[in-house]
Amino acid sequence: MTVGRTLLKSLLAAALLAAGLQATQADEWRTTSSLIGESKYGDNFQHYDYVNPNAPKGGMLNSVLLGTYDSFNPYIVQGSPAAGLVGFGGGLLYDTLMEQSTDEGGSISHPLIADAYKYPADYSSATYRLDPRAKWHDGQPITTDDVIWSFQVLKANSPQYSRYFENVTDAVAISDREVEFHFNQKGNRELPKIIGDLAVLPKHWWEGTDANGKKRDVTKPTLEIPLGSAAYKIASFKPGSEIIWQRVPDYWAAKLPVKIGRENFDTRRYTYILDDNAAWLAFTKGGLEDINREYSSRKWATAYNFPAIQAGDVVKKDFQTQAPQAMQGFVLNQRRPLFQDRLVREALTIPFDFESMNRTLFFGFNTRTSSYFQGTELASSGLPQGKELEILEKYRDKLPPELFTQEFKLPVYDSPQAERKYLKQAVDLFAQAGWVIKGGKMVNAKTGALFKFEILGWNDTDQVIASPYIANLRKIGVDATLRIIDQTQYINRVNNFDFDVVTGLFGQSDSPGNEQRDFWSSKAADAPGSRNLMGIKDPIVDALVDRIIFATDRDDLVAATHALDRILLWNFYVVPQYHRSAVWLAYWDKFGFPDKQPAYVGADLDSWWIDLDKEKALAAKYKGGN
Repeated sequence: MTVGRTLLKSLLAAALLAAGLQATQADEWRTTSSLIGESKYGDNFQHYDYVNPNAPKGGMLNSVLLGTYDSFNPYIVQGSPAAGLVGFGGGLLYDTLMEQSTDEGGSISHPLIADAYKYPADYSSATYRLDPRAKWHDGQPITTDDVIWSFQVLKANSPQYSRYFENVTDAVAISDREVEFHFNQKGNRELPKIIGDLAVLPKHWWEGTDANGKKRDVTKPTLEIPLGSAAYKIASFKPGSEIIWQRVPDYWAAKLPVKIGRENFDTRRYTYILDDNAAWLAFTKGGLEDINREYSSRKWATAYNFPAIQAGDVVKKDFQTQAPQAMQGFVLNQRRPLFQDRLVREALTIPFDFESMNRTLFFGFNTRTSSYFQGTELASSGLPQGKELEILEKYRDKLPPELFTQEFKLPVYDSPQAERKYLKQAVDLFAQAGWVIKGGKMVNAKTGALFKFEILGWNDTDQVIASPYIANLRKIGVDATLRIIDQTQYINRVNNFDFDVVTGLFGQSDSPGNEQRDFWSSKAADAPGSRNLMGIKDPIVDALVDRIIFATDRDDLVAATHALDRILLWNFYVVPQYHRSAVWLAYWDKFGFPDKQPAYVGADLDSWWIDLDKEKALAAKYKGGN
């Protein structure tokens, strides 16, 4: 009997390794979760290897944001949440059951509120065990009731959590420290692990009353300072214009491995500014913005010549990253009839002249994006073959035929003749879709209606990216315009899919799973606040998303993701733009940070600290600034 059990355990461990999971036995407690192999830290995780475990605490981190805010509840569609509050995860205020690793891929997580988790071999449930030390800022313990209530509330009200946990039916307490989550389908390999991404909210606070005796409502925006559990709490705020966070001195998790050497700033102040130029000037003068993450190639190449940088008081640094690169592109909203024809969407993709833009506007810093899973083994390439081809064959008669016979390639504007060649291709595609040029305008051949749409944006970068594209479109009679609105309006309109075209950013991990529903599923297309901005409603895409979620092993996952990527590309849902494998930071020289930063994310600002002597010297030199 003993030999039989040992053999069974060995076979199960081998199966788990083949599936890309840790070789821990099913239904045994594990402290680190991973979907690709094991964490480099193993079971003896003391702290991240790049941090300074003795990093000093203190000082203030100043940050500027554009726009405004009107809520401290980030988990609902209504309202604009304040800085430090995020719609998925815990942000500065709430801890999650486990915390995703900052320096490893594979969706690795380490203990936070939960000190361990386990699941059965058929992936039909997951059990999380709470750390008995976990507590709220009011000193009350974090309980299984808090976890269960948070799951129920977030699944019911948060667009992202509702699709992320679609296969989770309920959560029940099986002891005073253990919560078991039940799934409606077996074989969802990722689901036991990603339960750890659940933000835990204080049930006793949200179900209580405010200072006026009014019962709180977690389904509505609020500007009452909420009770939290994480390293920071809101110290003060000016509605819509400023919020100040203070580090919690007796934070319960400060000595956990994921926290040692991190979250070192005593105070984090966020100031809201309505104008992009004003925000830039605030950084150059000091006092309101200490670290500026730069996204503009033009600024990075030409604008960092102000007095503070010439004096050496502002440092400019490039941090390389190995993380997957997000698909950034012009999203063509299929909720608009104008964009429902695939030929039209392909025709709109062709006039985007990346090469000229990269040469004349981006100083050669950028690379064209040609996959939704750029920079990973999940990106499709060449022609479909092997298991990917087997998956696609089932849908052959409903897919574009060229998907099987041509490698997906975007136009390359590499010669003076390229523009004429590609614009002609675009005109030919429009003609196939029933649009023709008359009097210099692209019109519907039957109705005479103009082909006209608006690109919606909110900052200077939108102007830079859109202007050359619009100029090329007008050469073939397409009446495209750009409208810039303030950030709050922009967020509300995007959340409600009230746009023709916007620039979208679709970030991915190297282990896709349940979150894919929020990006591409038919259900998400009708859910305000989802990431399905293009409004995809395709049964084939839905089927492939499920195939990814219920992949039997890593090879199956890779093949299914290749198939999904290829279908998304050949349907031209977005006009791909570009990416770069670097994080550009400019910062006032008041910081210390480890020489080694996590290559996966490029830079972990939570591992930085304030050099108080430098901070004081800068404040004196710039008269109250940094």
